[in-house]
Amino acid sequence: MSQPEKHLKSIESQYSHQDSENNIHYDLDVSDDAAIVDELNVVCPPHTTERKLLAKIDLRVLPVLSILYLLAFLDRTNIANAAVFGLSTDLGLKPGSTQYNTALTIFFVPYVLFEIPSNIFLKKLKPHVWLSSCMFVFGLVTICQGLVKNYSGLLATRFFLGLAETGMFPGSFYLIGMWYKRSQAQKRFSFFFCSTTLAGAFGGLLASAIGKMNGMHGYLAWRWIFILEGVLTCLVAMIFFFLIPGFPEEAKWLTQDERAYIKARLQQDQGRSAAERQIRFKDVVTIFKDYKILVGGFMYFGLIVPAYSYSFFAPSIIKTYGYSQIGTQLHSVPPWAAAFGFAMLIAYLSDRTQHRFLFTIIPICVAIAGFAILLTVHNSHHLEYAALFLVTMGTYSAMPVIVCWFNMNLGGHHRRAVGTAWQIGFGNIGGIIATYAFLMKDSPEYKPGYGICIGFICLSAASCIVYFVSIVMQNRYRDKSTREVRLTEFERIEKGDMSPGYRYQL
Repeated sequence: MSQPEKHLKSIESQYSHQDSENNIHYDLDVSDDAAIVDELNVVCPPHTTERKLLAKIDLRVLPVLSILYLLAFLDRTNIANAAVFGLSTDLGLKPGSTQYNTALTIFFVPYVLFEIPSNIFLKKLKPHVWLSSCMFVFGLVTICQGLVKNYSGLLATRFFLGLAETGMFPGSFYLIGMWYKRSQAQKRFSFFFCSTTLAGAFGGLLASAIGKMNGMHGYLAWRWIFILEGVLTCLVAMIFFFLIPGFPEEAKWLTQDERAYIKARLQQDQGRSAAERQIRFKDVVTIFKDYKILVGGFMYFGLIVPAYSYSFFAPSIIKTYGYSQIGTQLHSVPPWAAAFGFAMLIAYLSDRTQHRFLFTIIPICVAIAGFAILLTVHNSHHLEYAALFLVTMGTYSAMPVIVCWFNMNLGGHHRRAVGTAWQIGFGNIGGIIATYAFLMKDSPEYKPGYGICIGFICLSAASCIVYFVSIVMQNRYRDKSTREVRLTEFERIEKGDMSPGYRYQL
C-alpha cells in the first residue's frame, strides 16, 4: 500500500473512531414494527416522530437565534431613528455634508473583513460562547454610542459595533443550516431572517416611545435610544450564554438516539458534514476555485444595497411626507410588518413546491416595481408611502430565499462555513454603497438613490439566473455521466457538494 493510501485509510479510520466516541452510530432495527422510516429511508427513534422532533428543535434553535439577530439588527440600524431625534445637530455634524453617511459606512469595514474568521472561531469556541460574547460586546458598544460627545466618538463606536456584530448573521445561518434538511430549511431561514423586519417595526415603535424621554436626566431622546437598547442587548446576551444551541452532534438536550437520527437524516440529505475536521487555509483556497461561490456573493450583494438603503434612510424618507418626529417613527412600522407577512408566505410556498429560483425572482420584481414608483412619482405621498410596502416586501422576502438556497446547496461543514461567510461578507460590501446612496442634497426626491437601488436589484436577479443555469447544467451533467466514479468516504466528505453523487436544489 502506498504512503498516500495509508494516510487516507488512517483519516477514514479516525472518522469512524470519532463517530463511535460521539455516539452518532445509528443502527436501529428497521424490521421492528414500531420503527418509523422517513422519506430518506432513515429510521426514526421509536419513542418519537419526525414532526415531534422537528418541533423540539424549532423551539430550541429558532427563537433564540431570531431574538439574537433582531437585537443585532436593531442596534445596527437604530442610528436611523436617532437621526430623526437630532443626533446630527447635537454632535455638530455639518448640514449637507456626508459625515452622517461616513458614520454609517465605517460600520461595514470590520463587518465585511471578519466574516470568514468569525465562522471559524464559531466552530472552534462553540456557538454559545462565541455568539453570546459578541452579543454582549455589541450591546456595550451601543450604550457607548449613546454617550459620545462628538463626531469622532460616533465614528469609533460605529467601527467597533461592526467588529462585534460581524459573526451574528453568517454564524446563525451556518448553525441553522446544520440542523435541517434542504426541504425543511426555507421556512426556518425566513423566520430567522424576518427578525430584521421585526427589528425595523419594533425599532420604530420603541423609538416613538423613547422619544417622550427627551431631556430626561439631561439626555436627548436619541441618546436614550442607544442606551436603553444597548442595556437590553447586554442583559439578553448573559441569558443566551446558556440558551444558544450548538451543533447536532453536541446537543445535550437531545437523547443519544435522537442525535443519531438527526445526523443520519442530514447525512442522507446533504452528505456527511465532517464536523470533526478543522477548517484549514487550504480549504478556503479550494472552495474559492468553484465559480458558483463567487456568483452566490453577487446574488446577495445586489439586494443588500436596497435593503440597507431602506433600513438606514426610511425614517428620513418618510419624514419628507410631512409627518412629525413621532409620526415618522410610527409610520415606519407598517411596511416592516407587511414584509414579515409576505416573506413567510414566500417561504411557505417555496418549501411546499421544493423550489427556490422563482421565489427569488418574483419578490425581486415586486421590489423593482416599488422603487420604480418612488423614482417617478413625487406628487402623491400616499402612493409613495404605498411603494415603500412593495420595496420592503420584495427585498426582505427575496434575501432569505437567496441565502438559504445558496447555503443549503453547500455540502459539508467546511464548505458551508466558508461559503456562507463569504456570501454574507462580500454581500455586505453593498452596505457601504447603500450608506452613500441617499444624500441630503438629493432630498426629498432622492432620484439617484432610487436609481442605484434598481440597478443593484437587477444585478441580483442576473446573478440568480446565472446560478440557476449553472446548477441545472451540473445536475444534468452528473445525471448523464456514464463514467463510474469510485470515491472513498473521505473523498466524498472532502468534496461536499462537488461530489459526483450530489444534486443541487433548484
